[in-house]
Amino acid sequence: MPLIRFDLIEGRDEVSLKRLLDTTHEVVVEAFGVPEGDRYQIVHQHAANEMIIKDTGLGFERSESVVLITITSTQRNDKQKKAFYRLLAERLEEVCGIEPNDVMVSIVTNGAADWSFGFGEAQFLTGKL
Repeated sequence: MPLIRFDLIEGRDEVSLKRLLDTTHEVVVEAFGVPEGDRYQIVHQHAANEMIIKDTGLGFERSESVVLITITSTQRNDKQKKAFYRLLAERLEEVCGIEPNDVMVSIVTNGAADWSFGFGEAQFLTGKL
């Protein structure tokens, strides 16, 4: 875990999507220190008119390559989050050709009791994780 949702404008090919997901996972492992096998990713593709992602008054433009990444996770500290944002923007530009202005991230924090990985159990609470 974390659970990562990608919202993007439809039209990317399978290779591009795989590169996006693989690169993001590599950054999560590096910045958050999660095990390599903790990989939960969901891609939602939308028609262009279904995604309006502005710049919040920061003065830059977004393109059709915009990607909104929403991460649901247990608490991460500010240092980890800053490293994640920086590394993600750098690597997505380098590996995927996605400009840093087209990468928006939102981290939603929850706790150990908010996760069940199956079998009707809260594995963080039972000590299995």
